[in-house]
Amino acid sequence: MLKKFEVGPQAYRDAMSHFAGAVHLVTTDGPAGKRGTTVIAACSVSDSPPTVLVCVNRENPNNDLFVKNGNFALNTLAARHEPLAVAFSGVTGMSPEKRFALAEWQVLASGAPVLLDAVAVFDCELIDAKEMATHRIMFGKVTGLRIGDNLRPLIYHGRSYHVL
Repeated sequence: MLKKFEVGPQAYRDAMSHFAGAVHLVTTDGPAGKRGTTVIAACSVSDSPPTVLVCVNRENPNNDLFVKNGNFALNTLAARHEPLAVAFSGVTGMSPEKRFALAEWQVLASGAPVLLDAVAVFDCELIDAKEMATHRIMFGKVTGLRIGDNLRPLIYHGRSYHVL
């Protein structure tokens, strides 16, 4: 019989640091304002209808803009985008305006900013959001796509960026 034990936050984070994930910028814009943040917690939900999910920290009040605007774009990053990933992660303290000034953006169907040279872009209408512990899980119906060049993806593993 296996023993159950309490898994603490630090032990959980340490174990999750061994999880390798693609790096994305999730962005929004609308009446509530413009926002972008770096995430690895994103995946496909369904291809019919095309749906993705993204998790953002709900303890950061700036992340409320995704729900208030009702849209988001999931921008998959290539190796060359590491400086963007760092800037949008918030560790530099750079203002949102300066973060967005680091790249070229356009708008597709939802109104969220999409990165012109992303590996892939999933432009989404927010269809549902669920709060779970410290995070908000956002479900987006894909209303626009852009498939970029098949470049080497940026990966996050072991608390640092890597390239496949």
